[in-house]
Amino acid sequence: MAGRSQKVWGEGNHILRNGTLVVGGSGKVGRLALAAWRDNQRLQQDIVLQSRLNDTITGPKSLRWDPVEGSKPLCDWVDNFGPLRTMVVLAGVIPGQGRDLFKNKVIAEACLDAAIAAGISRVLIASSSAVYGADSRSPFVETSICNPVNAYGTAKIEMEKACLARRRPGLDICILRIGNVAGADMLLLNIAKLTAGQTIEIDVFNDGRGPVRSYIGPETFASTLQSLCTYSDLLPDIINIAAPSPVSMDDLAVAAGCRWTPRIHASSLPQRITLNCNLLASLHDFNPEDSGADEIIRQWRRTIEL
Repeated sequence: MAGRSQKVWGEGNHILRNGTLVVGGSGKVGRLALAAWRDNQRLQQDIVLQSRLNDTITGPKSLRWDPVEGSKPLCDWVDNFGPLRTMVVLAGVIPGQGRDLFKNKVIAEACLDAAIAAGISRVLIASSSAVYGADSRSPFVETSICNPVNAYGTAKIEMEKACLARRRPGLDICILRIGNVAGADMLLLNIAKLTAGQTIEIDVFNDGRGPVRSYIGPETFASTLQSLCTYSDLLPDIINIAAPSPVSMDDLAVAAGCRWTPRIHASSLPQRITLNCNLLASLHDFNPEDSGADEIIRQWRRTIEL
């Protein structure tokens, strides 16, 4: 870590040898990942959580810091508590009325600048599969042409370009094009709001089935992040993040014990919009059940109970 302390600090018997700073743990995806980490002693032992909240106490396991206000709090934390190897940036602006989606670029650039200043050698930055658009001819690979259909996807592409332009020796930057994380997706968010006896509508296609999408359970998502954080070589520039096989949304509803009614397909989106996750599978050992609707729902329910 050029220019920064090489000391390794600890609290009691806890030593931060390969510490990972998670930026944006209060968002939908971040909350799910952190809940899964906290439920797994092996995964959570080196996690440091960033927060912008004024009442957050800075200590060996937490950092009060707003990245867009400069890198000093992070550098001070490293000086006090020891080096961090990895930063995982889950922070960002999601679609909503009046929200400036292009702040995603500003936030990511600020995090990278701070990582450089603090001597952090690897940064994982959350992007979205929305960058690809809605082509249904084959699963998207990391080299597929991006043709987003909304402003969110366009903003994420601009963020990606700005981030990858900062890659340099000693700074490993990896863009995560994340599919649907169960519990942060609209289907399960809507199912969670249902009261007893209510049903949910799902678009159906000519085969009588619902949309097919790339999903990942919160526990699997957390473990894939851990695999990427601790990978011993340079990571690829871009990695698709989802379970190896896509899943039908009606199967997810059934696995969740939710009654659903078919709605004649009304949107312009095709039935299948999926990701090819072979690259991720070469870096992380998936379990055979990780792609199944039952396991995805089990992880979702387990995580929201934590």
